[in-house]
Amino acid sequence: MKTNTIVVNAVLAALYIAVSMVIQPFGFTNVQFRIPEMFNHLVVFNKKYFFGIVLGVFLSNLLFSPLGMYDLIFGVAHSAVSLGLIILLAKYIKNTWVLLVLNTLIFSFNMFIIAFELNLALGLPFLFTWLTTAAGEFVVLAVGIPVMYALNKRLRFQQLI
Repeated sequence: MKTNTIVVNAVLAALYIAVSMVIQPFGFTNVQFRIPEMFNHLVVFNKKYFFGIVLGVFLSNLLFSPLGMYDLIFGVAHSAVSLGLIILLAKYIKNTWVLLVLNTLIFSFNMFIIAFELNLALGLPFLFTWLTTAAGEFVVLAVGIPVMYALNKRLRFQQLI
């Protein structure tokens, strides 16, 4: 891995943590509006962002999550699985807008992983929790589509890493 890739991923992880800290009360409940989840769209532009996002999720959960080990396991698994799926799809789909929409849908659907975690840790009802966490994820990522697309025009995410 190149030094530039390591540095960019470290900065990405730090940004994820910083934004998570600001929105902490809204990022770890059964209705999650975790704004740094917008960074998940970066893998649409370059799969090398995978490591920075996963590291950011891990460290944010370690530092801020009231669920401790549950969030370290399930939260990181949710991100890794969802990011891996979009990286796989990107081999076959080249349209950026389609990938951004699919990324939003995949992350939102896969919130069943978080719903299962919240069911285990807090006894919250699985289906309702899946609905509420997926809705929060969907809103954040849907808003993130035009934001990340516009930022990419300015910053060219493919070339940063």
